Amino acid sequence: MYQHFSYEAVLSASQRATWQIDDVIGPDAALDFSRPFMPQALARTAAMEGLSESEKLILNQIRGHEYLSIFGLVEEFILPFVLDHARPHLSGNDWRVRALLQFAGEEAKHIQLFKRFHEAFVRDFGTECAVIGPAEAVAAEVLRHDPLAVALVILQIEWMTQSHYVDSVRDDDALDPLFSSLLKHHWMEEAQHARLDTLMVKALAQGRDERGIAYAIDEYLEIGAYLDAGLKTQTRFNLDAFERASGRVLDPAGREAFLAHQHQAMRWTYLGSGMAHPRFRATLGTLSPEARARIEEIAPVFA
Repeated sequence: MYQHFSYEAVLSASQRATWQIDDVIGPDAALDFSRPFMPQALARTAAMEGLSESEKLILNQIRGHEYLSIFGLVEEFILPFVLDHARPHLSGNDWRVRALLQFAGEEAKHIQLFKRFHEAFVRDFGTECAVIGPAEAVAAEVLRHDPLAVALVILQIEWMTQSHYVDSVRDDDALDPLFSSLLKHHWMEEAQHARLDTLMVKALAQGRDERGIAYAIDEYLEIGAYLDAGLKTQTRFNLDAFERASGRVLDPAGREAFLAHQHQAMRWTYLGSGMAHPRFRATLGTLSPEARARIEEIAPVFA
């Protein structure tokens, strides 16, 4: 599968797809709060029992804020990881260095893009929506793991963003056009990042025996468990924001059902949909058939 990816080709594609933040969301841009932000395949808000249609819309918009905020948080650890991977090659392959630096620059741009979205959301939504973090602590925890494990987590995220947009967002005309545009422009650049990270995984796996690959998979799963715990906390934050924004306090049974349903929705959004991506699984298979089988066995927990 790697023969179709090269640093030169990825750099060329990235330069053709580049865009500027102000062209996507200007300082005075306004979201349409009469419309949902997130597709139902990810938000799973339409299936929430006991909520009115207006309450489901509020929850959907909270999920939209959480979605881009968490991607901004994730890119806070992707950026230093890519820079660390590029540094040893500064005197080597020029295409590799330029492609990786382009990758890092685009991730920094995405962080700014999502901050611009956050400002527009906070200005007009009217209710504070907490997000897990701080980003520095999340980055430190993720980056302390085996580099191959981190690269696999990032690869899962990159392919995940591709499937989210193509499968759920691109043809959904009900969504707020500005939010859809944000996801479209993110998708355009992440398409090249997924290819670059595939090459990074290949480089980091080179020379490892089966035991070394198995260790990296252990570390990858440890990072996944850490992120899953964060999603459980985020579900509670979203419940608090929902109750404040809707003016309705759920009873204990309603809160328990909300937390269970929405935590599982988040698990699919941020973990399961990436683990299920065929290109991610194909890369695992090139490392080790055992590694791929192990992830395929675990993945249904996050569906």
